Order: sequence, then structure tokens, then C-alpha cells
Amino acid sequence: METSNSRTAPEQGREARHTTGAARLAYFVSDSTGITAETLGSALLANFPGWTFERHTIPFIDTTRAARELVGDMRAASRSRHAPIVFATVKSSEILRELEVSGAFVVDLLRGHLRELEVALGTTASEQLGQYHGVGDIERYFARMRAVEYAIEHDDGQSVRSLDSADVIIIAPSRCGKTPATMYLALQYGLLVANYPLTDDDFPGDGLPQVVASHAARCFGLTTTPLRLSQVRHERRPNSTYSSLAQCTLELRRSEDLYRRNRVPFLNSSTKSVEEMSAVIMQSMRLRT
Repeated sequence: METSNSRTAPEQGREARHTTGAARLAYFVSDSTGITAETLGSALLANFPGWTFERHTIPFIDTTRAARELVGDMRAASRSRHAPIVFATVKSSEILRELEVSGAFVVDLLRGHLRELEVALGTTASEQLGQYHGVGDIERYFARMRAVEYAIEHDDGQSVRSLDSADVIIIAPSRCGKTPATMYLALQYGLLVANYPLTDDDFPGDGLPQVVASHAARCFGLTTTPLRLSQVRHERRPNSTYSSLAQCTLELRRSEDLYRRNRVPFLNSSTKSVEEMSAVIMQSMRLRT
């Protein structure tokens, strides 16, 4: 008789071993900062939830000597374990060969795509190292730096200067994720983002706090679950009214009512990464970079 679980017993056994066994070694190796290798490699690994991974980001592997030293470290770390998986953003064919002969399973995140672009553009890719996170467009770079300065100045309601310049103003009770989202949007996209904390003083009336009321069209709200908020606040101020479940429940209910009354879009941050939160904010506010 068929059951709702269509996997075979061997498949189930393999998944169980993946979940409970030793973590598989995963290396993100780059001739630059390693950010691209880590981002793309992690996105691929996320498709295999039955496995656990011991992750290592190794930047600036830009010589064959550095590659050989890394190979020695990987071999020592992987004794009596599965062969490591290496996600590489390395241009040098010599360095790639050093990695490939190590016994690791190497995922070259650039080679195929660079060849495709060479065909499309009718030219050969530069072999200069470390260009993925270079300055590139200088104006875009300085725009991001200005956005970071703006975010720092306007974090947690510290300044109300130039709020009319903000692309978005994130409002939420304390510890709902305002600052991480603010900094990510500034650094990644060069957006001018301020954030403002909702406190007990902001709830007597039906409208938005006076500081942001005239900028309602640019406000975006965050919420979370009472339990999650209580846990996060407890790490900061244990056994306080501020971190109590009752206080967190009250603040979140008031905030969500405030958002709805003033037609402020909002999202629950409890199960979302900062990247997901930022994508939702940009889409909801129709922000373009």
C-alpha cells in the first residue's frame, strides 16, 4: 500500500545520516574578498537541508603557494571525513588546478559564465585578480558610502535632520530588526534609510509620531512575534519589564494597529533574513537603485 512518503528506505537512511552525522566541510575560496563565493555557495547549499556543513571562507588565495597551503589545511581537516566541497571564485587556471588535485569536489562559480560572456561580448575576460568587489562605478561607490553615513546618523531616531531626503523610514518597536535592515539597504543599494523606534510615548494618539508624520508615504513598519521579541530583549535586559512577554505583546499589538490605521506597509521580521526583509521593503516602497 502506498503512503504519503514516496522516498525509499535507503533514501530515508541517507537523509538521516546526513542530518545526524559529521558536518560536511564546505570552503568558499576566492582570490578576492570571498563574499561572492560565500553568497553563491551558501545559496546552493541551502537546497540540501538534510546536510549540515562546517563552513570556512578563505579570501585572497591569489598565488599557487597560497593554494597549496590551503590544500594542506583541507586535507588535514578532512581526514576520515567526506571530501570537502570547495566553491571557488578564482580566475587563475593554475590556482584552480591546485584546488582540483586536492581531492576536494570543486565548484567553479565563474568559469562557465565567463566563457558565455566572452562569446556574448566578443572579447576576452580580464585576468586581473580581485575585481568582483572593486570600486567599479565610482559614483555608485560614493553613493553607498554617503548612504551608510546617513544611516548611522539617523539610526534609532538619533537625528531628524534631512528626513525629507530619506528613501524610506523604517519604524518599529525596539529590537525588531530596524538597524540591520537599514544598514543593509544603505551598503548594498546606496539607499538613504532612517529608522525610528516606537515607544510608549508614541501611542496615545491614532496618528504616526510627530517626527515622521509628515513623511508617512515613506514609512515602512516592522513587527515580529511577542515570544521572539521577548527572547531578543531578554539578552539585552534580562528580567525587566522591557523584555517581559506582556510588554512585548502590548507594543507589537499597538504598533500593528498604528500601521493599519495609517496605511503603513509592514512585515513580520521573525522568520526573515535581512536580505529578504530588504527585498520586501524595496518592492513594497517601489525603490529602484
